[in-house]
Amino acid sequence: MRNLNHETITDAVLARHADTADPRFKQIMGSLIRHLHDFAREVHLTEDEWARGIDFLTRCGHITDDRRQEFILLSDVLGLSMLTVAMNNDKPAQCTESTVFGPFHVDGAPHYDLGADISNGAHGIPCLVRGTVRAADGQPIAGASMDVWQSDEDGLYDVQHPEIGHAQARGILHTDEEGRYYFHSILAVPYAIPHDGPVGDLLAASGRHPWRPAHLHFMIEAPGYQTLITHVFRSDDRYLDSDAVFGVRQSLIADWKQQPDGTYLVEYDFVLNPADRT
Repeated sequence: MRNLNHETITDAVLARHADTADPRFKQIMGSLIRHLHDFAREVHLTEDEWARGIDFLTRCGHITDDRRQEFILLSDVLGLSMLTVAMNNDKPAQCTESTVFGPFHVDGAPHYDLGADISNGAHGIPCLVRGTVRAADGQPIAGASMDVWQSDEDGLYDVQHPEIGHAQARGILHTDEEGRYYFHSILAVPYAIPHDGPVGDLLAASGRHPWRPAHLHFMIEAPGYQTLITHVFRSDDRYLDSDAVFGVRQSLIADWKQQPDGTYLVEYDFVLNPADRT
């Protein structure tokens, strides 16, 4: 243990974890250590680069608070969030696909009756959103909880407007006895993820843009069914093929149709997977 070198240190570190009681924790830590050490050897990581990496992670921590989660953004832009979602949400083809949760969900959103306007003063063109929530066999799911959130026309969520002080363009509704939902909000628009921090520096250094295609977030829960976390995307958005967080799925794209009065309508039907199926 006193004469370790760059080849033998990995086995020494793994040996220190040999008595880890939790087998899953031991598996994860062992794999992390092996891959992390192999990465450093593969790129021949310099001490200066190591220090810059530590500084990057430190800045991610410093900028993270109850309104901004830089580590989720980092996971998103590296594709890790979507990889984890894809691995853990393998469903029958007829079920609605899942996608990334994102950093802007807020617990305790206000509850609304069906047909209400959840925009609550958020700036944007009025839009009616409607559809159904059903099981894979077509049966309507009554009373499903639908937690919905989106950005305003400036591409910002309410939590990015500290001066507002109340929820906007987010809310919780429940489907009716026929599994139907409908509510008013505002037209979804593309927006840039926060890029004034370390994740933005990473994107710039990589020659990547920070933009996400226009979408609505949904988290749908119902007894006996797996919770669905997903988006519905606008079909005419220029960023569908270059989403900064790799979250787009073809099955989640819908048409936002402009109405004669200048408002918009989007219709989308969700299909939930039974809780006992994977």
